[in-house]
Amino acid sequence: MSRDEPDAGREWRLTRRRAVLEIRARMIQALRRFFVSAGYLEVETPARIPAPAPETHIDAPPAGDWFLQTSPELCMKRLLAAGYGKIFQIAKCYRDGERGDRHLPEFTMLEWYRPASDYRDLMAECEALLPFVLEALGRDAALVYRGERIDLTAPWERLSVAEAFRRFTRLTPEDALRKACFDERMALDIEPRLGRGRPTFLYDYPAACAALARRKPTDPDRAERFELYVSGIELANAFSELTDVDEQRRRFETARAERERLGKADYPSAEPFLAALGAMPPAAGIALGVDRLAMLLADADRIDDIVAFVPEDL
Repeated sequence: MSRDEPDAGREWRLTRRRAVLEIRARMIQALRRFFVSAGYLEVETPARIPAPAPETHIDAPPAGDWFLQTSPELCMKRLLAAGYGKIFQIAKCYRDGERGDRHLPEFTMLEWYRPASDYRDLMAECEALLPFVLEALGRDAALVYRGERIDLTAPWERLSVAEAFRRFTRLTPEDALRKACFDERMALDIEPRLGRGRPTFLYDYPAACAALARRKPTDPDRAERFELYVSGIELANAFSELTDVDEQRRRFETARAERERLGKADYPSAEPFLAALGAMPPAAGIALGVDRLAMLLADADRIDDIVAFVPEDL
């Protein structure tokens, strides 16, 4: 939609979003009930921070001398290090250059952490969360999206990254990383085939894709990380959390060097987070896209259809 569209057209667009926004509101209320009833504390952390986690392909928008958060991860982990138990947050997050059918530069993230847990515990929690939300909306344990029926009955599919590459490509993950086409093969060959008929946990990423996840103790070449897919849509990203300060610092430095090589903005070092990390207990954490979940529940093809305003409306 153009900014030159008559005001009446824009206001009609707002009017016809009403039913979808009501679904979204009931969904968010259900998400809160789920976590509060499970003993989680809801927290709020600042959206404007001095130092985001450096990631090669995620850019934090500048906000004065600081930045808008791409995720509340660093602050929430500092709460864990300070002795907090299970925590969750529904937060606004921001990423430069992200705009498309499934992306907005300002979006809503549900993020939660649980101490004394690993990524397998989060898989089980996801299997309980989505049916809870559907029940709150008066639906059964199946989701119908774009004509496809997704059965949410547990257990959901668990597919390793190595097996996904064997099944859908002619490469191994290591080959794809060496040829610098890992992300491309994921996007074109693998992701569209995931979560068909039932959700899929794509798990055990190569250690090179670990980000802030810990390596598997039994297989250091793999990271305890999964992504959740429903009907080809990436819905969540989860880790067994890395608590080794030295390794995390090395990963940050590697990411900052790669950003510099690509001509991207550098970030200050996240020293308060790194200083706290050594006190953080073993834990698992996950980020779930609230807007994408709303797309699935409202049977919407584009993220534009499940938010009140997109940038082009403003």
